[in-house]
Amino acid sequence: MTPAPTSGSLLDRVGLSRPELRAWAMYDWANSAFMTTIIAAVFPIYFGQVASRGLAPEVAAFRFSLATTIALLIVALLSPILGALADYAGIKKRFLLMFQSIGVGATALMWFIGEGDWSLALSLFVLANIGVSAAFTFYDSLLPHIAAPGELDRVSTAGYALGYLGGGLLLVVNMLWITKPQWFGLSDAGVATRLSFLSVAVWWAVFSIPLFRRVPEPPSEKGTATPTAGELLRVPFRRLGHTFHELARFRQALLMLLAFLVYNDGINTIIRMASLYGSQIGIADQHLILALVIVQFVGVPFAFLFGRAASWIGAKRSIFVALGVYMLISVLGYYMTSAAHFYLLALLVGTVQGGSQALSRSVFASMIPRDRSSEFFAFFGVFEKFAGILGPLLFAAAIGATGSSRSAILSVIAFFVVGALLLTFVDIDKGQRIAREAEAEAAAHRG
Repeated sequence: MTPAPTSGSLLDRVGLSRPELRAWAMYDWANSAFMTTIIAAVFPIYFGQVASRGLAPEVAAFRFSLATTIALLIVALLSPILGALADYAGIKKRFLLMFQSIGVGATALMWFIGEGDWSLALSLFVLANIGVSAAFTFYDSLLPHIAAPGELDRVSTAGYALGYLGGGLLLVVNMLWITKPQWFGLSDAGVATRLSFLSVAVWWAVFSIPLFRRVPEPPSEKGTATPTAGELLRVPFRRLGHTFHELARFRQALLMLLAFLVYNDGINTIIRMASLYGSQIGIADQHLILALVIVQFVGVPFAFLFGRAASWIGAKRSIFVALGVYMLISVLGYYMTSAAHFYLLALLVGTVQGGSQALSRSVFASMIPRDRSSEFFAFFGVFEKFAGILGPLLFAAAIGATGSSRSAILSVIAFFVVGALLLTFVDIDKGQRIAREAEAEAAAHRG
């Protein structure tokens, strides 16, 4: 691994000092367009107003939620097996390219979704979600191979910062197309919306090219030998069984996963329920969408800032700061009454969202064996995807018990408190030491 840089240039300070680091971070710029335009802002509205035409609103909402759940379950089942295989055979980038191609292809085909095409829309949405989620597992697993231990926090936060910027820029362009189609020679908002889906596919494909050109494939456990078909079938399941058996050894990484599961459930609940909560208290759609754009652009400098803060006060303390701000957001959300309040909350979310998630990724990356990074990040991805199930359930239960969504938004504080308590038990130095010992043992065994 390349040693941490010692110079003080701007690129060094933000974690992008070498070509492979910049190429890796650019993938976040590339695929964040999918997260903003397809997941958050444009596709859900197009599905609800156009693609689901002919379905009752509650039926459309149910089928959309079911499609999301199916995609997450498929990724949760496949990722650990494919992650183990990628580590063994040295094909992390190959799997990344395969799933990215699935996601890009499905997103491009969304151009053909017309009025009432709900089955086509949901089929493509499931495929695209599988592609983006599985690809992220192998993207994340490359991080500990290209960044030195002292660089992990800065490189991870730089990726999130570029993701915010890239996703935000294309979202702004897409919203201009949709709201002012005549400015761009487009016939109507429907054509502009379908063109925005196509633009996400092109953006994702083009800006991921640097990663495939510049980031080297980490060495495989097999070395230069080609795995046999029998090995490819047997080894992933054997390795997964070994990993489950060894989880007690990597207790600090497991504790980090549990803490992340809990507090990220609170983060995802705020992300998913904020627009619904805002609309219920009378905030107009244009304010809700503009607030999302604000989160994207505010997130850029603050993600970089969290990378620097981790070097000043430590990654763990920086995450505690972010969780404290989220607790404040929940309290302020309880008292929110106007669009101005919603914009204030969007600003606060933008200051901590990227930093908290990026540092969680880098802390976990520092406590796992690098030669099994895909396997461990597959588990990280599973925990990340399922972080978001309990929060909405608690949100719904609080509304049912109190009859108020205000009480529900306040109840999310519990996830940040419990997550922070779990995080206090994580000994990062011990976890890093155990991971390096496991790497040395594996190297000696291969030798």
